[in-house]
Amino acid sequence: MKSSVLSRLRGSVTIVVRGQHLEKLINELAKEGIEIWNVRSLPERKMEMDVHLDDYFSLRPLLKRTGCRMSVKHRIGMPFLLSRLWRRKIFIGGFAMFIATVFALSSLVWDIEVQGNDKISTEDVLLAAREEGIYPFQWIFRMPKQDKLSAELTRKLAGTSWVGVSRSGTRITIQVVEATRPKEEELYSPSHLISNSDAIITHIYAERGQLEAKKHDRVRKGQVLIAGVQGDSYVVAKGEIRGIVWHEYNIEVPLVRKQNVYTGDKKVKGYLFFGQTAFQITGYGSNGFAHFQTLTELDPLTWRSLKLPIGWMSEKQLETTEIQLKISEKQAKEDGIQRALRDVYAKHGVESKIISQKILHEKSDNGKVYMKVLFEVEQNIAEELPIVHEQGE
Repeated sequence: MKSSVLSRLRGSVTIVVRGQHLEKLINELAKEGIEIWNVRSLPERKMEMDVHLDDYFSLRPLLKRTGCRMSVKHRIGMPFLLSRLWRRKIFIGGFAMFIATVFALSSLVWDIEVQGNDKISTEDVLLAAREEGIYPFQWIFRMPKQDKLSAELTRKLAGTSWVGVSRSGTRITIQVVEATRPKEEELYSPSHLISNSDAIITHIYAERGQLEAKKHDRVRKGQVLIAGVQGDSYVVAKGEIRGIVWHEYNIEVPLVRKQNVYTGDKKVKGYLFFGQTAFQITGYGSNGFAHFQTLTELDPLTWRSLKLPIGWMSEKQLETTEIQLKISEKQAKEDGIQRALRDVYAKHGVESKIISQKILHEKSDNGKVYMKVLFEVEQNIAEELPIVHEQGE
């Protein structure tokens, strides 16, 4: 006879019976109406069988009458499972409390992000959202529906054409689409284009205004290149002017560099974090390092694709020390020239072109390399100069 689902709910016991009158015991069980199944004969006058838990306590009188003894091999079913769980009630209660805490934390709004706002301040958007029930630590199920929130925020925030509200886990994203306004015409005054340095013109093109110089001309700083005059009226001169300019740099590079490196020693601190709050669990005490760098790693709990605002944070404190690196004079010269080139591009634009470079003077003294370098650069040399009208003109 096979065990059923009902027998598992009631509970069953697998017992091993031994004695000289096993057949008599089987007859007694049948006479008393005690159901057994999975009966299997074993060596040395033993027999294995399954019996319901409530019938198990009725076996002792029958065993005594037949001179048999029994031992329990397995316990199966819900009553035994509940008994084991009850012995671990503190653990089960703690686990249930943990699940309830995680569920509660995942049901709160932890972060609000505003996107797409340029002219409207983030503070104004968050204030309007709070009035509609969107704020940190608000229960998610208490928030109004997203279409209603979108309509109310669009109505409250002047200068918006649409405001969308979406939720991803515990984060609320407010997407703002600002209304387009007619572009205001820029106010301008007539101006010339002049040279911003001494140069030789390599390219000149006037889009608006009157040319006052031509290609290959040597010009001085402040000289008018395109005049803001067109016919009998003044205009804003517009065009493209490039020229060759000379830049002289005095470069100083040390032959010994100081650099921070890791020693390999570290101290790790562990924290349990809830949202923006963290509680230290491990790694107490000072690290004893004179200099160190701290690296932080977050490992939040996840449920499916949702990252919960609770988890483990590791803080690694890595010891550092300062070392000195010696470089050759050749490397120092290359580094100094590269530094000067970066300065040229930063001041005169990345579209500038280095035509040539020449070291005018160099020497090594007191652990440093000194150089005077001349760079020939093709760059934009145009600069606006407003036209001042005199009274009566």
